[in-house]
Amino acid sequence: MSGHSKWSTIKRAKEAKDNKRSSVFTKLGNNITVAARKGGDPEMNFELRMAIDRAKSANMPKDNIERATKRGTGELGGAVIEELTYEGFGPVKSAFIIETVTDNKNRSASEIRHIFSKNGGSMGASGSVSWNFNRKGVITIANENLPKDNWDELELELIDAGAEDIIKENEGATILTAITDLQKVKKMLDAKNIKTESAELEYLAKEKKELSEEEKNKVEKFIDALDECEDVANYYTNVIL
Repeated sequence: MSGHSKWSTIKRAKEAKDNKRSSVFTKLGNNITVAARKGGDPEMNFELRMAIDRAKSANMPKDNIERATKRGTGELGGAVIEELTYEGFGPVKSAFIIETVTDNKNRSASEIRHIFSKNGGSMGASGSVSWNFNRKGVITIANENLPKDNWDELELELIDAGAEDIIKENEGATILTAITDLQKVKKMLDAKNIKTESAELEYLAKEKKELSEEEKNKVEKFIDALDECEDVANYYTNVIL
């Protein structure tokens, strides 16, 4: 979620995985199914590989991953899974882009609209907030997995591979890339056996909004509702939390 540290998002996602594992497995499985439509071999399908990596990091069982992959390649039957993106304004006029993966687009639209309205926001038309976001590749590396002796050298190699920005924080490093360079940078890190926490395409806000504590609480409540919605795969905002 853009607008604040990527590491806050990772921490929140891990807490959600621990608290609602079955719901998380459903979301991760749907992501795998959608990605597998482009091919069932993760070595040849980067999107599938990233989806499987996220599932493994959540300790999703191997059998679940295999079934989700086979649904995507057509080897198993099942409901049609669709990717849908919504955008609008949450509490205190916070901008949100919400990505869903669902087997029922009418249910998904109804639930997202309800979450917006229940929390004092409104779902908008396509383009209503996305103009304030850029689509970027985002890779995170935890501090314990960063090289201790040759960080400067790695930075130069990352830039050569396509990194547009490298942000060091206490928790680790966040690497931003163009959409087309995400796979190249991730492969370079893999070749060096540098473990990544996440590697995916995200929407990053061009302009960020600061909130008071009261406003943050309202936005956090809205985010909790998104986390609880089984159809929601990802969400991005312009607020600093």
